[in-house]
Amino acid sequence: MDKNNPVKMFVLDTNVILHDSSCIYKFQENDVIIPIQVIEEIDTFKKGLDTIHFHAREFCRIIDEITGDHIFNGGISLGKDMGKLKIALAKPVHEMINANLRTINVDAEIINLAYCLKEEHKDREVVIVSKDINLRLKAKALGVPAQDFMYETISDINILSDKIKTIEVPAKVIDALYANKIPVSHQIKGASANQNFILKSGSKSALAKYKNGILSLVSKDFNSAFGVKAKNSEQAFTMDALLDPNISLVTVEGPAGTGKTFISLACGLEQLEKEKYDQVLFSRVTISMGDREVGFLPGDIKDKIGPFMNSMEDNLGAIIDGSFTAKQKIDNLKGTGRLIIEPLPFIRGRSLQKVLFILDEAQNLTPHEIKTIATRAGEGSKFVFIGDTRQIDNPYLDQRSNGFSYLINKFQGQECYSHIHLFKGERSALAELAANLL
Repeated sequence: MDKNNPVKMFVLDTNVILHDSSCIYKFQENDVIIPIQVIEEIDTFKKGLDTIHFHAREFCRIIDEITGDHIFNGGISLGKDMGKLKIALAKPVHEMINANLRTINVDAEIINLAYCLKEEHKDREVVIVSKDINLRLKAKALGVPAQDFMYETISDINILSDKIKTIEVPAKVIDALYANKIPVSHQIKGASANQNFILKSGSKSALAKYKNGILSLVSKDFNSAFGVKAKNSEQAFTMDALLDPNISLVTVEGPAGTGKTFISLACGLEQLEKEKYDQVLFSRVTISMGDREVGFLPGDIKDKIGPFMNSMEDNLGAIIDGSFTAKQKIDNLKGTGRLIIEPLPFIRGRSLQKVLFILDEAQNLTPHEIKTIATRAGEGSKFVFIGDTRQIDNPYLDQRSNGFSYLINKFQGQECYSHIHLFKGERSALAELAANLL
């Protein structure tokens, strides 16, 4: 250990392990401390189908593999150029902790352990790592450094909500796009694959998509899906990406009422009817941690997920809008198993071939969950992730650390990918006003 730069001691909270079972390998040369209370809590999460249950089981396997029959008192090396892993037994409650924390629960015991380690190791920095904001606040108030688990977080959240750029181009570029309805060669410096632009030249304008030095016209008037047309330029870009066979991953972000789910379902139904895909599979992130609310609902799995899928039914109803023919088509697609509503945990382990998969409320997923889902994409499939990073229900995620933001950040510039942010509400004037004022 370098006396001038001693390794830190990171004390992990349970939620960090349930977020990423391999987290112990993410602290470089520093030591990782697992309180015995955390091990006890992990044990209660081992049974279940949700991602946190997977992480609980996987963490236990990792610990078992690296420790073998070794005694834990001195800790064990995590590998070359890495620190040690230690399981820390409970310590008597320090008078400072006892005087300030009314309830001595697991959170308090974790803070107490870190406080005592800090007192014992004056030459080393002791840091609590937790995704629980309140725990971090209490620790800091007691003089113990605390931080979020920063691995797989994004540094720039502006990419999540960039508006469509308006750029000046020669008039002949716009004229050619409209006249021939075919792509036009035109270089845009710094543009990425499938980036959308509003082109301007004097009084002339056009919506266009850029890729490899080529501009393609995007039209609000000519693009339609299952009888649905775009109401604004943002929706036009969304429909274009959803209907483009060369784009296999689409992320759509925006507040409630902007048409994310509505447009995605309409485009899915359109392509299903034209047999571009064998199935449209719709799922929704129901709750953030463990599906406990779902588990306590009565009935079988269809009954349990029903209340959480009402948004899809509402959107299907809006797409039908009294049309008997459209209702017949949708009922037929459901009846033949081509339009499916499925709980998210059932996706694990599957390979989805020639499927259009739409996932709503993606902002409540962790980076690991996003990876688990995205890697289910089989040949000929298209994945659509919908979300609003300003409305995160998972208490352990924020705009920087949720999986939806992570996905958007990592796929920037990929030729198979398109991201659209919707700003304009189209549900109603009241909904738009509420979104802006409240």
